[in-house]
Amino acid sequence: MSGIKSCLAALALLVIGQTGFAATCGAERYAGRAYTVCVVDLAEDDLRLFLNDAETGKPLGSFANVDRLLDAENRALVFGMNAGMYHADRRPVGLYVEDSKGITPLVTREGPGNFGLLPNGVFCIREGRADVIESLRFEREAPACRDASQSGPMLVINGALHPRFLKDSDSRYIRNGVGTSADGRRAWFVISDSPVNFYTFGLFFRDHLKLSQALYFDGKVSRLYAPGLERFDLGFPLGPMVGVAAPRAAQ
Repeated sequence: MSGIKSCLAALALLVIGQTGFAATCGAERYAGRAYTVCVVDLAEDDLRLFLNDAETGKPLGSFANVDRLLDAENRALVFGMNAGMYHADRRPVGLYVEDSKGITPLVTREGPGNFGLLPNGVFCIREGRADVIESLRFEREAPACRDASQSGPMLVINGALHPRFLKDSDSRYIRNGVGTSADGRRAWFVISDSPVNFYTFGLFFRDHLKLSQALYFDGKVSRLYAPGLERFDLGFPLGPMVGVAAPRAAQ
């Protein structure tokens, strides 16, 4: 069974909401390791990025604050995950766009840390689709993203693992990231349930989910919000977050 079918069927993933809101989260295993996977259908789900409070301009910092923000729309957060690296003041390290407004610019130079381990990439949300796009390609093509968050490194680029990943690396953390289908219709958000290295994490996207493009969001601070799984990861305040909003009446 393909990675797509296994995500949508084989594990009896939990469906959150009613018709028109089909975000699903569930457990998967591959090569002896456990992961939690949330699958989003961009034709049906209201997927967004979140950073600052609209009234105060201050970073939201938590899934609870995102949920409170959505309350003004009579909507609720039914899935959430941290979605990119950030500075101490929670300002995004690279490109960040929300509701078609640019907050921080694209960074294409090599640099320290995981973000600067090129190639890195951009998670881009457009009407009815979402894509992981390598940063230099993103710069060339300049897609009109409604929401976008740059992070790094890329996990999978055109079906290949990042060239600098080491199979036997002892750098292991709880890690999270996102992969997208070729048609942009679906996005897979993954968090490891135990510490893994980049190579192992990349293999999950490439060989298990069968995705050609995948992007690392972060490690150590990786967190998931999935009420349907009764999972509400806590920790230090976050920068960029991604999530699905649904009408509160649909819960």
